[in-house]
Amino acid sequence: MTRTVTAVNPTVRQGWRTGRWVALALFVIVAIATVGTYLTAPRPGEPMDPQSTSPDGVRALVTLLRDRGVEVVEARSVADVEGAARDDTLIVFAETFRLTGDEQLRRLADLPGDRLLVEPVSRVREALAPDLRSAGASSFAPAPDCDLREANRAGDAQLGLADSYRSANPDLPLTSCYDGALVRYRDAGRTITVVGTSGFMTNAGLLKQGDAALAMNLVGSAPRVVWFAPREREGAAGSATLTDLIPDQVTWIVLQLSLVVALLAIWQGRRMGPLVAETLPVVIRASETVEGRGRLYRSRRARDRAAEALRTATLARLLPRLGLAAGAQRPAVIQAVAQRTGADPGPVGHTLYGPAPATDTELVTIAHQLDDIERQVAHS
Repeated sequence: MTRTVTAVNPTVRQGWRTGRWVALALFVIVAIATVGTYLTAPRPGEPMDPQSTSPDGVRALVTLLRDRGVEVVEARSVADVEGAARDDTLIVFAETFRLTGDEQLRRLADLPGDRLLVEPVSRVREALAPDLRSAGASSFAPAPDCDLREANRAGDAQLGLADSYRSANPDLPLTSCYDGALVRYRDAGRTITVVGTSGFMTNAGLLKQGDAALAMNLVGSAPRVVWFAPREREGAAGSATLTDLIPDQVTWIVLQLSLVVALLAIWQGRRMGPLVAETLPVVIRASETVEGRGRLYRSRRARDRAAEALRTATLARLLPRLGLAAGAQRPAVIQAVAQRTGADPGPVGHTLYGPAPATDTELVTIAHQLDDIERQVAHS
């Protein structure tokens, strides 16, 4: 038997080895790119969520605090806050519009440690900072102009439109910064800090002048921070479904009415005859209509008409929420809004029924103030 031996060219062997190394390098590059994409992918979430990398999340601030050695505990419920609160803890109330139960607010008010309330709604402010009252909303100067060390170290900050606060007790030693947008006082051995905006703490707001320093100074003042941003509404009544709350008699009435409506539809359908095809009119987007009207107002410098349109639309949405009729008098509307938001009637009346703006900046300020009033009424 003759055995044939085939010799492999050294050039072929060298090319095979080179090809394997190239394939291995490509595999490593793809693996690194995949892992990098996963680690740097955006993580959307709720506003003020410590895990969210969206513009209104606070993952950047929480990461900076942890790099600085601050222990940040993420709390999603009142029970989590109760389990993490201690005397040396700063509790940050980042999202307060989901706190609706009186029992939950009483439990939070009894917890030890300092408090930092970020843009609190009226209900939460009255429970956790009872010595403060709302002083309305406006655009504030960037200078702190106060004796608060955290604010002075940060210097000028771009807070923009924010709620302001004042003391309800003339004898209360209240430290007020940024024209009342940031206030602090001592009560029952704890430090209570209230800030009227959350924008400077977000991932997008940290890039503005002084905002990152102010956020770090306020939140990083304690070695241990409990970040409370509930994902679900706290204090909702029970776990019963909608069908469990409907009486049996109502179910039968609904079935009977459905049968009546079906019979009426059949009867009317036979009388009206067959459907007739008809050419539909041109559909225009609502955004294009609003933009076109805004350009017309701006081209004619019709700031008075623009402000009147904004105020009329705001009142049309506010009156049903306040339980007022469409023809309610101005004093009644102003008093109802002031009671609901906790603001002074004077600024509220000026915003809702004040004179026409003289500049575009004043028109933009009125729009922001109307939006803030509507938001406070909706969340109160």
